[in-house]
Amino acid sequence: MMKSAQRAGFAMVLALGALTATAADRLVIKGSNTFGEELGPSLIEAYRRGHTNVTIELDREGSASGFLGLLRGEADIGASSRHASEDELRQAQSRGVALRAHAIGYYGVAVIVNSANPLQGLKHEQVCDLFTGAARSWQEVGGPEAPVRLFIRDPSSGTYLGFQELAMERKPYAGSATPLPDYGAIVDAVAADPNAIGYAPMNLTSHTGVRGLRVNGVPSTVVAVNEGAYPYSRTLWLYTVRGRESTEAKSFIRFVQSQAGQQVLSDAGFVRHFESRLWFPSF
Repeated sequence: MMKSAQRAGFAMVLALGALTATAADRLVIKGSNTFGEELGPSLIEAYRRGHTNVTIELDREGSASGFLGLLRGEADIGASSRHASEDELRQAQSRGVALRAHAIGYYGVAVIVNSANPLQGLKHEQVCDLFTGAARSWQEVGGPEAPVRLFIRDPSSGTYLGFQELAMERKPYAGSATPLPDYGAIVDAVAADPNAIGYAPMNLTSHTGVRGLRVNGVPSTVVAVNEGAYPYSRTLWLYTVRGRESTEAKSFIRFVQSQAGQQVLSDAGFVRHFESRLWFPSF
């Protein structure tokens, strides 16, 4: 009887230990669709190659959900494609917590046209007019007399909304725009049509048959993004609650900010910081 009780007690200790280990190795990331759609899964996959015991949950319901998850204690990391708002900072202060921001790179999108298009660049207002349908002919923006054919990401994509915010003043897309499931499809469609225009990550502007346009005279390059000159880009952030970061959260953010993590970010079509300008460690 005594031995049975001892065995039962020992089993309970093991079970509690397993539960504790599981909790310690669990990481919850909530927030930005821009981060969560493609970049987050790629970073998580790369990170887990060296951290096979960690369980990582990723939700991508928008930047606001990341801040809410942090404040409610439901997330270890809040991913965001913007700074925390004044209201979110006030909510954090009212709960007695401080948010810590960790920059991880940039989201940047290039406006692309067919290589046969004679235009080298557009003003911001002209880009907006083309994608909203206010301008229906290339002639209206200084190009040839030809109809504009638009190719965009599908509405479920983070870039669909992201481009609206960056380039279109949140106005609706033209009804004539053709939504496509990924960037590769947009690049192929623009390469096949001399009257086409679309958008894609900067690393795809060298694809045969397409060319990235200057916007307000600024080229869509890594240099221009790092210098803050290119208008269609924004910093990506991972937020934590200061002083309450789990070991796994710290480890993941360090990886993302490392050269290996920055390479994953670059390969996914995002823009990394120059190595010489990498920020000081977050922790």
